[in-house]
Amino acid sequence: MENILQIDANFIDTNTVFAELVEELRSSFSKQNVIVPMRHHHDFPNSKMNADSTLLLMPAWSPGENAGVKVITISPENSQFKMPSIQGVYIYFDALKGHVKAILEAKSLTAKRTAAASALASSFLSRTNSSSLLMIGTGALSTNLIKAHAAVRPINTVYIWGRNFNKAKAIAAELKEESFRVTAIESIEEKIRQVDIISCATLSKTPLVLGAFLQEGQHIDLVGAYKKDMRESDNATISRASVYVDTFQGTLKEGGDIVIPIQNGTLKKDNIKADLFELCSSQKTGRAYEKEITLFKSVGHALEDLTAAAYYLDKFKKK
Repeated sequence: MENILQIDANFIDTNTVFAELVEELRSSFSKQNVIVPMRHHHDFPNSKMNADSTLLLMPAWSPGENAGVKVITISPENSQFKMPSIQGVYIYFDALKGHVKAILEAKSLTAKRTAAASALASSFLSRTNSSSLLMIGTGALSTNLIKAHAAVRPINTVYIWGRNFNKAKAIAAELKEESFRVTAIESIEEKIRQVDIISCATLSKTPLVLGAFLQEGQHIDLVGAYKKDMRESDNATISRASVYVDTFQGTLKEGGDIVIPIQNGTLKKDNIKADLFELCSSQKTGRAYEKEITLFKSVGHALEDLTAAAYYLDKFKKK
């Protein structure tokens, strides 16, 4: 164990350059040389909280190079303990010899790679001059999503909404030194019609992004709602948008924003435009015209974890 590097949350938080991480993901998705089995998704009862917790195991490997597995738990009610809902570790292996090279803190790694994947999608799907963003949700992902989107588009105005207005104000204060202006708002409807990009990262089971409010040319980034019974957008949103996903493998099985509309006939599988593999390898194209409404649904993919782990390990060795 003494030869295994340990990379903590502080190192990940202070050594992330989102523009770099986005490009690492773009390269990985374009090469398509990483083997990624379907992730293990196990919900287990948590009677004291009156809500299920979730155990996720996400393996991936590039033959002869590297391999890894992320083991995390998601406990939605952890806010009452003042603890993050996502906790876990990433175990990074040498794929040739099989030994463990590093153990990385997984909460921060997940937040960074998830935000970078959304920014990667935005680089294909949002208008190139997008300058305003509405962030729905005040969890650990919110600040990362804001910074990641700002790394690929000229964002100068950000609005943030959460069920707890004080948390939204705290995040706005936390980001006051950034190059963009962040304002907490008390209702989604207050600003949703005015922004270029809408990013949503919540555990909501009822839609927060409503199609009736959307305007031509907007891009919607749906990151939360990781279970089949959760959703952040309504049927009208799906009907009005050109739909893209991070991977077909995951979203068709787990993401409520895709699974539910397919089940109720709002969306057909064949009408999903592309996933990140197709976009990054130029098999498919992104936004087709200026007034198009685009939507990206992410449930997460182990390729992103492996790529991010290699990115941080490389930086750690150079420190």
